[in-house]
Amino acid sequence: QVQLVESGGGLVQAGDSLRLTCVPSGRAFTAYTMGWFRQAPGQERECIARIGRNGIFKYYADSVKGRFTISRDNDKDTVYLRMNKLKVEDTAVYYCAASPDGFESSAAATSYIYWGQGTQVTVSS
Repeated sequence: QVQLVESGGGLVQAGDSLRLTCVPSGRAFTAYTMGWFRQAPGQERECIARIGRNGIFKYYADSVKGRFTISRDNDKDTVYLRMNKLKVEDTAVYYCAASPDGFESSAAATSYIYWGQGTQVTVSS
């Protein structure tokens, strides 16, 4: 069974940092574009960052640009999301996802065929 497992979420204060980790099981994802999405209550799921197969190409949503960093270690088949200067509005469930499409073709959530179960990030003021 193919799975993506996120970890690293939690309850922090505004201004703190967290690092989310996504580890796949069941197959290797080194050939996939990987994305981090989040969904807050009552809001649509949004892609906040994605990274190409070789780790060079990266995209960030404006809401997290300059504060969040996506990276991947293909030797460990692991994807990370470093989140600095967290804000209350960053509170959401964060999901890791994998797309078989290339970086430029994987902007939409529909491109992603494997999803993790999500990890809660709560930022208090």
